[in-house]
Amino acid sequence: MADWLCTACAVEYPAGEHPPASCPICEDERQYVPPDGQRWTSLQRLQREGERVVVDELEPDLYGLRSEPKLGIGQQAMLLRTPEGNLLWDPTGYVDEAAATAVQDLGGVAVIATSHPHMFGAQTSWSRMLGDPPVLVNAADRAWVQREEPCIETWEGEVEVLPGVTLRTIGGHFPGSAVVHWDRGVVHGAVVLSGDTVFPGPSQRWVTFQRSFPNDIPLSAAVVRRVADRVCDRPFERMYGNLGNVVPTEAREAVLRSADRYIGWVSGAFDHLT
Repeated sequence: MADWLCTACAVEYPAGEHPPASCPICEDERQYVPPDGQRWTSLQRLQREGERVVVDELEPDLYGLRSEPKLGIGQQAMLLRTPEGNLLWDPTGYVDEAAATAVQDLGGVAVIATSHPHMFGAQTSWSRMLGDPPVLVNAADRAWVQREEPCIETWEGEVEVLPGVTLRTIGGHFPGSAVVHWDRGVVHGAVVLSGDTVFPGPSQRWVTFQRSFPNDIPLSAAVVRRVADRVCDRPFERMYGNLGNVVPTEAREAVLRSADRYIGWVSGAFDHLT
């Protein structure tokens, strides 16, 4: 029995002797099936091939986890630590006993959650190896779950999953696209884990918004305004995306500034510059 993963998005599928016929997540317009067609791998095959999870400290009590070599979209998962328990956010598509041990050594996981379906990764396999913490999936995106397990629970709106750690439904990229707002207090300032609901750019001063990043499908001006206003309706200082991208200071201002620029371009305000 193999624990199947789509090689293009690294989302998990039910265990079995044979892989599924297709990946609905990649067949959607927000993702893609590679030109050479659908391909599958498994946790077991990747382990034999030497796949591993690397853990790096990003700031006090926040760790990035990435799978090497790159698998699927290549997200950097986040382990957020609090005295009352830890959150695993946007889990990687690969997990093994060594990765689970590394996370347990950092305090384990009280809850697993994702920003949107592209980041489901090996969410239920992570749960199984970490003692079965709940895997929270936004109710608006529940139909995209490909591997059904008892650990999966739905949520909507806003949910404080740990003291000071709130899942927030934002929408845009997917109807249930979400962020984490982490209130770290006056000393450290608040942090947003944005997945790619809001995507920090390489300058670390600007962000962007898309329906599809690989296929360059934009969002409307109205949706970008709604997304930015929802994310920014409370203060935060830093923002971490899902690919190791970050806005290290004045992130709230960067989101508002970037939304204004985006809206100006898609509404025609800057057409005289083209």
